[in-house]
Amino acid sequence: MASITFWLVSINKPTADYADANVRSTISVEACARWTYYARDRPSGMMNHSKFAEGLLGDFLRHMRSLGGDVEPVKVLRSNTYKVGNAHVLARVAADTGKYFFGLNYISAEEVANLDNAFVAFVCGDVSSSVIMPMLDLMKLLPQISHDRNGEFKINITKDFELALKGRGNREPLNAFLNNWDLITFPAKTPGEVTSAEQSFHTVLQGRLIEIGNDRGLQTYSPNRAKKFNNVPLGELTALDKCPDLQFANHDSLRNIDVIWFREAGKQFYPHSAFEVELSTGIWSGVGRLAALREYTARLFVVSNEHNRFQQVMQSQPELQSRVQNVATDHVGVLYSAETRLRDLRREIGI
Repeated sequence: MASITFWLVSINKPTADYADANVRSTISVEACARWTYYARDRPSGMMNHSKFAEGLLGDFLRHMRSLGGDVEPVKVLRSNTYKVGNAHVLARVAADTGKYFFGLNYISAEEVANLDNAFVAFVCGDVSSSVIMPMLDLMKLLPQISHDRNGEFKINITKDFELALKGRGNREPLNAFLNNWDLITFPAKTPGEVTSAEQSFHTVLQGRLIEIGNDRGLQTYSPNRAKKFNNVPLGELTALDKCPDLQFANHDSLRNIDVIWFREAGKQFYPHSAFEVELSTGIWSGVGRLAALREYTARLFVVSNEHNRFQQVMQSQPELQSRVQNVATDHVGVLYSAETRLRDLRREIGI
């Protein structure tokens, strides 16, 4: 029988994600192998859990459509997140086993929390028992919720709709959020410009790359200073306020690269690594900006899931083909999660 961790994952992640689970989340390769083993030999009851979860998610989406909002999957994320009008909703479903158990990875939660009008819906056994709360409220509670070493939070909601927190008997009442559909439908009817999921995820990836560079002791730069990652402007996260001038690089191209890590030596700055994030725009333009660093030994990266398109572009750029690497967006998330845990562990131990 599957372990409790993978029972949680199996009822909360779309079936299509399993084949690439080692990329789509911070679950380890070993854990994925264990899931494959248990999935092959698991009893029919486990299969029924999966079918129940799929049906319950379908019921939830049909109910959302009945409220008058257009429901579309947020394809740039891999976490059962949907755009409902001007709202973004992360949907999690669980069967009634006396309590309701949900798995939620921090990386997925952070990505959703950075969307405009972001909410999470915990569907507890039936659509009529849905806990709907602002994603930022849940993010504030996550430090008080138990999680495993892969960053998977074990969210436990009782029959009385209380969220179990760390510590014996410690509970957070959720009754105020029970079937609170207005939280979703109100922003769905509110006019005004909403940042697209692609734009938001682009900023999330920039923020993560900046944080990784900072943790490694490098001088970080990004041109998008006003955009916010976890409610902090990128300009406050970067170590450098402006892009250094480099003798052998076109400054107009250089200063528009999404993220650059510099190594400081005396009063001089030398490019260490440069990153172009390409989600919905052409890879050509990103490679063109990275080409400003062709005379330097800096490592060059295009962050994109369009690997075939990347290969096509690089075949037309033979002088850069061996220099520029393609990195999947999920790999940035996995690396960011690992480096964040390492940073926190260093602080905790004091070494």
